[in-house]
Amino acid sequence: MGQGGVPRRPQPRDGELGAAVARAQEGDETAFAVAYRIVQPGLLGYLRGLVGDEAEDVASDAWLEIARDLGRFRGDGAGFRGWTATIARHRALDHLRRQRSRPRPARLEQDALELPGRHSTPDQALESLSTERALELVRALPRDQAEAVLLRVVVGLDGPAAARVLGKRPGAVRTAAHRGLRRLARRLGTTADGAADADPPTPGEPT
Repeated sequence: MGQGGVPRRPQPRDGELGAAVARAQEGDETAFAVAYRIVQPGLLGYLRGLVGDEAEDVASDAWLEIARDLGRFRGDGAGFRGWTATIARHRALDHLRRQRSRPRPARLEQDALELPGRHSTPDQALESLSTERALELVRALPRDQAEAVLLRVVVGLDGPAAARVLGKRPGAVRTAAHRGLRRLARRLGTTADGAADADPPTPGEPT
């Protein structure tokens, strides 16, 4: 479990990622390809939660900028995840402004029929975030909750790193992620009937 009780997928390859980035900054194209393969799945999942079917195009734009500005990056593997997520988010917001749109609502009724049933565990609900239809459900969350969930669970950032991407305080991001996961669990039928939609902030944490 991460800070504030929010699950975060472990990132066992961050050491490998940091080494690959360092070599890529010295001009090693193979190392850059390694970094891309490690980061791209989570980054693409994050972008799908923001822009839907346009995610691959936005990711391509983001990677062009990442490659161009790679020499400016300073940090380790975990820091690289956060840096690339920040760039991808800016490109996604630019795309949404150009399209004059917001994330499209999910087809909740159909998704609910296909996703795990009421007896599934919260862990199974979180694992299903890797599926396209679950990302559609995430996109139906309030924007702050959706982004917090995507950055914490899909990209794998910790609270402070996700907060830097979003330009918010860590406590606010942890609270948003917690509330978003609770709402998502209800959509997946994994919580008890009658639970309230809004959860109180973690005691002692800023919001």
